[in-house]
Order: sequence, then structure tokens, then C-alpha cells
Amino acid sequence: MTDIREINERIERESAFIELLKLELDKVIIGQQYMVDRLLIGLLANGHLLLEGVPGLAKTLAIKSLAQAIDANFSRIQFTPDLLPADLVGTMIYNQKQEQFTVRKGPLFSNFILADEINRAPAKVQSALLEAMQERQVTIGDTTHKLPEPFLVLATQNPVEQEGTYPLPEAQVDRFMLKIVISYPSREEERKIIRQNLNTDFPKPNKVVSTEQILRARQVVREVYMDEKIESYIVNIVFATRFPTEAGLAKFQPMISFGASPRASISLALAAKAYAFIRRRGYVIPEDVRAVCLDVLRHRIGLTYEAEAENITTENIVAEILNTVEVP
Repeated sequence: MTDIREINERIERESAFIELLKLELDKVIIGQQYMVDRLLIGLLANGHLLLEGVPGLAKTLAIKSLAQAIDANFSRIQFTPDLLPADLVGTMIYNQKQEQFTVRKGPLFSNFILADEINRAPAKVQSALLEAMQERQVTIGDTTHKLPEPFLVLATQNPVEQEGTYPLPEAQVDRFMLKIVISYPSREEERKIIRQNLNTDFPKPNKVVSTEQILRARQVVREVYMDEKIESYIVNIVFATRFPTEAGLAKFQPMISFGASPRASISLALAAKAYAFIRRRGYVIPEDVRAVCLDVLRHRIGLTYEAEAENITTENIVAEILNTVEVP
């Protein structure tokens, strides 16, 4: 029998750094609380994040600030059409003195990777990221190298100006735990942003968290209690994306070309546990699942031409599924 009280006590101890991290990020990021929460979920659930939004919404700044607040290595890679896989993973260099090849590791060998405008690089560069994201390892020559822990890819993409971009393959998109769509700030927030940026000294976050704390917290996140009813709820939501008619959503059958994979179910369960952890709770409730569901599923449902013709988006489908599937 799971002792909920004991888990709650552990979470109280291990989640204390969350508030410190939020305070540091609040120094730099005005508003965008939704984005900050999702960054923390990705960090705690050991999942990669894809941020989408028009230029100037502090996507890069948020990721950079998160890395600065954690005592960890950070690499920023600007993706461009002429980028090569070796620019990411590294290459073999011939050493004349030793008369042998040595490995020169690329920027991918860091804890936090900011893949800026990821959709600007060609397919062979995208495929170089796949092994790193899934297996947490990189092969250079005939040797496989482990990547450091924690390892987190935070990618940004621009939904406007699609000229010269390469849409991400489904296999790669599926490896992102969450896809976060960022919207404009409110009027009041924008005034604060102007004021802050016109100040002589722009605030910088201090290092308040160690990588050991992050790795410990990830272990505790996995121990958050999830009832069988919640597990069934997650499975029912994911199956509704594959077989909408069975869920009473026959109108979406011609709209969906493919549903979410089992990786979506795992991501939804882990993200819900991380969300409960951030709320300092030792058990998952249906609201946790619903809170993260859209970010987990929006990039995992394939739409047909009929859906595009009728302006049906994956957000519409996920919202309808959440309204239809019975809550435990």
C-alpha cells in the first residue's frame, strides 16, 4: 500500500527549490507564467520541450534564464540551413603529434541545449538530434558517448515566415514531451517589459539549484502516486485520438489521419506527476492530467485535408476529447 503521507513529506522537502527557481525566473521574465510552469514540468519529467511563438516573446530568454538559474552547462545552437550534423555532435580530429584521431565533442555535450529556430536546419541535422534526444547518447566515428545528466533539449520554432524552413518529421516531433504555444503578454505586462528593458542594468538570475537537486527531484516525481482510475483516464484520452468513433466523437473520424502513440500516454502520465509535484502534492488528480493534456497531445495528432479545409485544429480535437471522456 502506498503511503501518501510519506510521499507528501518527501515532496515538501524536495520541491523547496521550485519556489527559488520561480523567483529567479520572475526577475527576468515578466508574465508568461504558463510557459515557466511548462519549462519546470519538462525539467522535472526529463522530457524535451518545443516552444512555438512569434518572435520577441522571450522564448530564448526564458530557456537561457532557466539554464543560468541552475548550476549546469548550457549551449545555444542557432539552427540555419547550412548547419551540419558535426556542428552539433562533434567530429574526429587528426592529431599529428600523436598520429591518431581524437574526438572533439560538439555543443550537444551540455546539460541544457537551446535549439533556436530548429525548423531552419535540414533533415540530416534533425536526425543527428534524434539519437541524442531519445537514447541520451551520441555516436562519433565508431564510438558511442554518453551525454551528461540532466540532458534537456529546449527547441524554439517560429510559426510565421515559413520560407526556408524544414517542417520537423513526425518521428522527431513525437520525441518532444510538450509543445508549448506562447501568446502575447497583456497590456500591463508589456508596460513592465518596456520599463525593465529601458533600465540601465538588466537583471540576471543567480544560480540557486544544483544538478543533483534536479536529479533527486526527478526520482521523487516518479514516486508521486497515480491511481488506476487516473491511468485508465489517460489511456481513454489517448485512445480517443486513435479511435474517435468509440469515444462518441464520430465527427472527428475523417479529420484524424493518425492518433497519439504510446509515448504520448507515458508523457501524459509523467507530465501529470510533475504538475502535481510543482503543486507540492503526492498524488495525481484528474485536473493535473487535464492541465497538461493539450501540451502533450497537440503535436501528436495528424490532421487530414478535410480537417484543414474545415479549419479544425488539434487544439479543437483535444478540447472536445477532454469534454467527452468521462472524468474519474
